[in-house]
Amino acid sequence: MNVAVRSHAATKQASEHFDVLIVGAGISGIGSAYHMTKQLPGASFVVLETQATFGGTWTTHRYPGIRSDSDLHTFGYSFKPWVGPPIATAEEILTYMNEVIDDNDIAKHIRYKHKINSASWSSEQNLWTIEAVTTDTGEAKTFTANFLWMCQGYYRHSEGYTPEWKGTERFKGRIVHPQTWPDDIDLTNKKVVVIGSGATAATLVPNIADKCAHVTMLQRSPTYFRLGRNAIEIAEELRRLQVDEEWIHEIVRRKILFEQDAFTKLCLSKPEQVKKELIGQIIAVLGPDYDVETHFTPSYRPWRQRIAFVPDADLFKGIASGKASVVTDEIECFVENGIQLKSGKLLEADVIVTATGFHLAALGDIAFEVDGKPLAFGDTVTYRGMMFTGVPNMVWVFGYFRASWTLRVDLVADFVCRLLGHMKAKGTKKVEVKLRPEDHNMPILPWIDPENFNPGYIMRDMNLLPKRGDKPEWQHSQDYWTEKDEIPKTDLDDGAFVYG
Repeated sequence: MNVAVRSHAATKQASEHFDVLIVGAGISGIGSAYHMTKQLPGASFVVLETQATFGGTWTTHRYPGIRSDSDLHTFGYSFKPWVGPPIATAEEILTYMNEVIDDNDIAKHIRYKHKINSASWSSEQNLWTIEAVTTDTGEAKTFTANFLWMCQGYYRHSEGYTPEWKGTERFKGRIVHPQTWPDDIDLTNKKVVVIGSGATAATLVPNIADKCAHVTMLQRSPTYFRLGRNAIEIAEELRRLQVDEEWIHEIVRRKILFEQDAFTKLCLSKPEQVKKELIGQIIAVLGPDYDVETHFTPSYRPWRQRIAFVPDADLFKGIASGKASVVTDEIECFVENGIQLKSGKLLEADVIVTATGFHLAALGDIAFEVDGKPLAFGDTVTYRGMMFTGVPNMVWVFGYFRASWTLRVDLVADFVCRLLGHMKAKGTKKVEVKLRPEDHNMPILPWIDPENFNPGYIMRDMNLLPKRGDKPEWQHSQDYWTEKDEIPKTDLDDGAFVYG
């Protein structure tokens, strides 16, 4: 009898309860925690993070030169001014996040080295039960929460995506993925091939070019880039005038967002004009004799995939100097001393870097259950990319492709805090979204229209993501400029919300 009592007491002691459980201490989780402290100061919450520290992407990725590919005036939070260069290093971003944590006493809410294995909802108790394990000791931890706030991002942090290539075992050099960059690698005087043409490759190449004997960016097809100074003129001018940083932050954010909106609309209305302008910037650096047609002229219209900003044209200056080069071709196989291309050319290499993207991980690879039944998110329909049919008391932060991710962190946080306040006022403990009678004949479509946006990581694993409808409220439109007005005006008593 005493054993049973002790066992029950130990179980109760091991389980902790919170009003809100935030998953992830990256840019989304820290921003959400801030809004909890300011908007719902009486609510209890905890942030569970797998890694040993905060930062998410900016901690996971440690390859040379890692930096943002969007400006920090909009990638930074609305509530904390960004005072550095618009394109920032991982170290600068982590310092900024650390200041948010320190200034708002958020550290006490974060539990590091906590890997979540499962999350189960009980309608009988109106509770989520989260089973986790500490990554250093292997100790099992159980948490219960009224509300689950998913801020874990959208890709698998443990490993990057590497395609299957013939002959990789024959290569006598080293193959590395930027997402798991080794501490012991030395590129000095090495011939390096970077496979890929996205933001990671565009960052890596100029940052290792001076150290390598030579670095080659090998791409299957070209990507769009935008070039410019790593500075915002209006910010510099306002600082010279000694304007308060809070004012500068707000003014610069508004200016950038206005210009991004105009650029996005121009990409849709006049794609050939935008294409000409983007490629013209590159010709201006590489000169008229460089084969820009082959290496930097994509076949798709601008903004169907993310456009990386190249600060101070460093990638293209590296190519112009001869320290770096670009090859547009396909891989036949790996050989002992490099890569055999389908054109017949051999690319010699001592080190091959596979900047080939990542694995999509819908909801953090956590095993979800609702009332004892396993949940497949691919079978649900999304409400504005935040909530999902049949999944009570949960919101997911999924940012923007054509604007800074963090813009949606603030928008969603305001929505969640308002929703939780609304539930408290109504005296309800449960909320979920359901298709209304007028929605039942609505076409159910993939998460995003491939004609609108089609990066490889989304196309490869679209089946893992929730479905969308053809009405604004049943999709993640990727349109910040519309959502910034629509989401704050959401009628929480609309028929799409079912309380219990």
